[in-house]
Amino acid sequence: MTERAGASALDLSEALAGFACGVTLVAIADGRDDIGTTVSAFCPVSQDPPLVLVALMAESYPAEVLARADGPRGFAVTLLAADQRMLAGRFAAAGRPGARLLLDGVPQIRGIRSGALIPEGGLAALDCETASLIPAGDHLVVIGRVMGVPYASDLAEPLIRFRGRYPALRP
Repeated sequence: MTERAGASALDLSEALAGFACGVTLVAIADGRDDIGTTVSAFCPVSQDPPLVLVALMAESYPAEVLARADGPRGFAVTLLAADQRMLAGRFAAAGRPGARLLLDGVPQIRGIRSGALIPEGGLAALDCETASLIPAGDHLVVIGRVMGVPYASDLAEPLIRFRGRYPALRP
């Protein structure tokens, strides 16, 4: 394999497909509707202060809502469990309806600070306040200050994305 100067989007996409990552659901209550999206670009940033990072497609509606001057100042992140694969698919589909419809029949709570819908049964849920927004190429990087942890569980396996699939962990 030879290295070339400058990576194409396809080269980068193929390379990153081999990076296993957890799958999250980012939800926002914007006053008009509840919205949400599946996000695998999530990582913890700092314990003190408690900060996390999510990267949203810059042209997506959730990024637009968070970037509005009069938009919501918070969001919730649910670290999805392996048995929530269907939720990941629902929130990744193009032209999806509002989060309330996508979570119909799924036990849920609202974040105390963000007001966002949080499905129960994940690995953990984080209720966040937006600390900063950073345009980064075709994404908007959102740094959130974790204001609360509505729940955390060690009873489930994580939902992981690897090479475009959701493989099961092997014992």
